[in-house]
Amino acid sequence: MAATFRRRLQRGAASTAVAALVLAALTASQAPGATGAAAAKRRPAPPPADVPIDGGSAYYTDLPPLKSPVPPHGSPHTGKGPATGRGPAEAGLPATVLAAYKKAATTIDASDPGCRLPWQLLAGIGKVESGQARGGAVDAEGTTLRPILGPQLNGHGFARITDTDAGRYDGDLTHDRAVGPMQFIPSTWSNGGPDGTGWGADGNGDGKKDPHNVFDAALAAGRYLCAGDRDLTAQDDLDRAILGYNHSDEYLRTVLSWYAFYRNGTHEVPDGKGVLPVHRDAGRSGDANGGRSEGKRHHGRGPGAEPGKSPRPGGSDKPGKPGKGQQHHPGKPGRPDGTRPTPGGTQPPTQKPTPSPEPTHPTTLVRVGDKDLTATAGAEFATPPQVRAQDAQGKAVAGVPVRFTLPPTSDARFPGDATAVTVTTDKDGLATAPTLRAGDRTGDFRIRVSTVRHTAPAVEVGATVKAKPAPKADKLARTSDKELTATAGKAFAEDAVEIKATYQGELAAGVVVTATMVTNDPQRPVENDKGPYFKDPEATGHDGDKPVRTLTGLTTDANGLLKLPKIYTDAHSGTFLLRLTTADGAVLTVKLKVAAPAGS
Repeated sequence: MAATFRRRLQRGAASTAVAALVLAALTASQAPGATGAAAAKRRPAPPPADVPIDGGSAYYTDLPPLKSPVPPHGSPHTGKGPATGRGPAEAGLPATVLAAYKKAATTIDASDPGCRLPWQLLAGIGKVESGQARGGAVDAEGTTLRPILGPQLNGHGFARITDTDAGRYDGDLTHDRAVGPMQFIPSTWSNGGPDGTGWGADGNGDGKKDPHNVFDAALAAGRYLCAGDRDLTAQDDLDRAILGYNHSDEYLRTVLSWYAFYRNGTHEVPDGKGVLPVHRDAGRSGDANGGRSEGKRHHGRGPGAEPGKSPRPGGSDKPGKPGKGQQHHPGKPGRPDGTRPTPGGTQPPTQKPTPSPEPTHPTTLVRVGDKDLTATAGAEFATPPQVRAQDAQGKAVAGVPVRFTLPPTSDARFPGDATAVTVTTDKDGLATAPTLRAGDRTGDFRIRVSTVRHTAPAVEVGATVKAKPAPKADKLARTSDKELTATAGKAFAEDAVEIKATYQGELAAGVVVTATMVTNDPQRPVENDKGPYFKDPEATGHDGDKPVRTLTGLTTDANGLLKLPKIYTDAHSGTFLLRLTTADGAVLTVKLKVAAPAGS
């Protein structure tokens, strides 16, 4: 139980930052217009939160053929190890793309075995998002041969995301675009991750995080799918992960159909020889740069086909008819257990799947409490952030996922060192964040609270971190009553002076002490210019031998103790005074006796 709880805390941060994860980006070298003074002068706007991963962009709606691939001879394919079965052409996956999916799943299984990410799920999403990188049109390193750009996310049929990268990745200076085999947006790749550093990943070990590389993009997508402590063998977790890419029931059914199809067996084909999808969801608009950008269902060439060439084998130019092998069967999609719908399934295409839909959409989030949260540095906030979800009639809405996100300017953290967490509203519509601990940074910050899947306006909760009160000491005393003596020109014994600080009888740790060699004037002691002295521990060369008769910033340890640095003497003999003080007025005077050298 303890191990499970710890894993939940550590991975909770990832789940709450992904609602802003919308798509993958081009590399800087591939993005036109990414350089120059104009780009340098731009101040990109922050990305909006709570948008689906692909920004609601168009996606390929081709469904797998009803005939499943033939698993390898000998035993049913379990989804582990190589899948070499033969069957419909749609079961063929481009070699490099297939390797990227398997490598990403293996990497994540080593770091997060509880997620149980199957590589076939990445393949299902890759099919729907980019047609397996346009049928495997990638180079030997896994980078696409031509940019895969989605439509402009200008709010017309998609999420509205104004430019966040000055065109560096997608070449668009006004809005972001979906980019790459797994479709991310630049802001998410570079700084939209759970820790503020982005979801970008280096999947092929070349030291770069390139969203247009299928190894990097697949690893980033896999980490997103596993975010939020998901176990992808659980249907609810699987559905939620897929819906995070595109919150559409049809999208969910399409991805699950391909997922089940690939689990029944696949085979490897050469790069560039993968089957290209041709059908896309209707009612979208965008560019024609090879991404998922057509404004209506397209019955012609697939992406990557050259002008004037025929569509892929099995394609169809007749409206309303899918290509050969692309039987658009209605009903429930295939599930991870390998079950398939029968031809002419009884469920209508509009039948909703099972992903934990909320019964009511909240229209408002309301802050609970009108006072800002306060805590001292390093301490927990006494009151956790809390909001209430309610509908237009002011009634509480239960079961709504609500995200609490800390700004990057704050070093406060939720459990597990998380910068964002997601909780679900209770029966009273209340969403209460877990314990929030202040960091060392003092000042004010705002906690952003938003719904994960809905359009309720976000609210903010103010918080203030105050400096720790300085440790106090009302008494200083030596730990030994031994007389302190030395011979002129020599030094006192190492660590000769040790003191302890107390406050109201208790040992006081962290108390700042000033040590000064003073004149023997009870009325007005001032710094002495002769007799015992310290050396500057940070000085070098001749400066290191210069006498220092005042040391500041000395601090008592956890036990309230302080050992003074080594004390030296000059040629003067006699009794000298060392005065120790604190900011709270505690004073201790120590006598230092210096004897003249023998025979002087």
